[in-house]
Parts: sequence; C-alpha cells; structure tokens
Amino acid sequence: MTSEQMLAEIREANLTYLMLAQSLIRLDKAEAIFRLGLNEESADILSALSPSQVMKLASRNTLLARFRVDDELVWSLLTNHNTQQKVGNEATNKLHANILMAGRLAEIL
Repeated sequence: MTSEQMLAEIREANLTYLMLAQSLIRLDKAEAIFRLGLNEESADILSALSPSQVMKLASRNTLLARFRVDDELVWSLLTNHNTQQKVGNEATNKLHANILMAGRLAEIL
C-alpha cells in the first residue's frame, strides 16, 4: 500500500465515521454517546455539522475516531484470545468487556 493509498483509506474511514456518528446522534443521542464513546458536547457539535464541514473534517490525514479498547484484559475478553482468563462463554466475555468500556466512558464524562 502506498502512502497516498493509505491517506485515501484514512479519509474514507473519517467520512464513514462522521456520517455514522451523525446518523446515530440524530436517531438517539443518548445511545450514540454510549456507542461512540463521546461526551455530550462532542455529540452536539457532530450533529450540527453541515455536509461541507463533514467533508472538510473527513479530508484530514489523521483518523478522527480512536479505539476505546486500550488494555489487554478488554482485548482478551473481546477476542477470547487468552484462554487462561476466560470468565465464561463468549457472550459473557463480550458483556464483561462492554461493561468495562462503559465504565471508562463514565469516568471521562
């Protein structure tokens, strides 16, 4: 993959993320805040962006979205990778990971 191709992929990911975020926020703001890991102020800003503002933001050469999974425990729970730390079945592990990520969001807010 060339540098130009990588930048094009980043811009496409940004546009997709921004469009998805706006749709989710406009549909159900509280749920969008939870699912996207945003604070209320960011959600308000995103929902108010015009199409030209979305395009301008999307054209940046850095990703606008970031992973909320930032530690080994959550990665292990989501992927069922570490068999020594399995708490239960796959559904239980994913629920546990969601609870941990939601708790981190609550700390930020």
